[in-house]
Amino acid sequence: MTLDRRTLLRGTGVALALPLLDAMRPLARATDKPATSVKRRMVCINTPLGVHPANFFPEQTGRDYTLSPYLEILKEFRNDFTVISGLSHPDVGPSHDSNQSFLTSAPHPERRAGFRNSISLDQLAAEHLLGETRFSSLTLSCEGTGLGWTRSGAPVPADAWPSSTFAKLFLEGRPDEIAAQARRLQDGKSVLDAVREQARRLQPKLGTNDREKLDEYFTSVRELEQRLAQDEAWSKRPKPKVDVKPPQNVMNSTDLIGKTRVWFDLMHMAIQTDSSRLFTLQLLGTSGVPPIPGVTQGHHDLSHHGKDPAKIAQLTALETEKMKTLRTFFQQLRDTREEGESLLDRTIVFFSSNLADASKHSVKNMPVLLTGGGFKHGQHLAFDENKNPPLSNLFVSMLQQMGIEADKFGSSTGTLTGLEGRPA
Repeated sequence: MTLDRRTLLRGTGVALALPLLDAMRPLARATDKPATSVKRRMVCINTPLGVHPANFFPEQTGRDYTLSPYLEILKEFRNDFTVISGLSHPDVGPSHDSNQSFLTSAPHPERRAGFRNSISLDQLAAEHLLGETRFSSLTLSCEGTGLGWTRSGAPVPADAWPSSTFAKLFLEGRPDEIAAQARRLQDGKSVLDAVREQARRLQPKLGTNDREKLDEYFTSVRELEQRLAQDEAWSKRPKPKVDVKPPQNVMNSTDLIGKTRVWFDLMHMAIQTDSSRLFTLQLLGTSGVPPIPGVTQGHHDLSHHGKDPAKIAQLTALETEKMKTLRTFFQQLRDTREEGESLLDRTIVFFSSNLADASKHSVKNMPVLLTGGGFKHGQHLAFDENKNPPLSNLFVSMLQQMGIEADKFGSSTGTLTGLEGRPA
């Protein structure tokens, strides 16, 4: 007998998922899931006010292209990255709300009313890697909400303070705090256990529409159950030790560079200690003036420059510093070795923006830089922005490179043509 993994018990006001039995996909646990042969990681970064296209995209295609001004900053990594032009999410309109569909490709977030999101790339991967690391994913943000969305379309709460994230990753807490955490985990399990019989009785009483609505809710409950099982297993293991001081939170709300550096440093430590293999990072995109020499106007105003040369000059100064932080992050990953390979070879870094050209609110020809992760890099992979494959085709290629069996994600039609992985 084969059971669907969505088989659920239903109860009054709440639901409980059946445990994932042998007839389903086994529930991943830190104690019984075999380790993969190669630890693959994925980092997805969104810079929400776009990147000035003229400074980012090369003029030539293929492998013998001349580096653009921004890619020149990354020249020592030329053979470690692929720059991709022409990609976009179909049916996602020109709006800042496109941020919600950045890693999901869910259609028409700009309509707001009636918009329903879908699972994000990182969270789909997390379902497959659940239990292999202490944290199945880390959703990080320099401001506001993050980039992760659950299977039911709810936002994953984002970590906004590096000091708190550091403590969660590496600090053990007092004995009474550890005991309290154990009680909270047990209480969570008790609440779920308590509804089993009530859930069984409720099912025959519901109409089709109500069952569909509850199915969405039940999915969230099952996700919670899986996280509780994972947290309980990992709570019995000591956290990794790192010989560094806890990071200081950057309190200047406009300090794009300072905030980005702290998160990159922390992600590097989390990758190095295998605390998680999936990361999303929402960069800063405020109206304030960042503390960068030569920049005197707000970031949002500069990104909406209307082709004003003076504004473009300041925007270039700002984005140049942003690209330098990316270079440092790549260097950290390349300098760290694991089983004879660099962490950069084992980490897919996807850097892009939900806006292609913020000055026009355009979402066509999104800036895409794909680095590391075992792909065959060193090229400018160009597509016609009006006859292009969906950006989600790249996401399918990324999932497969992570060792996840996936042939579909969001609006995808396959893998991304021209992008190949190196043999493992």
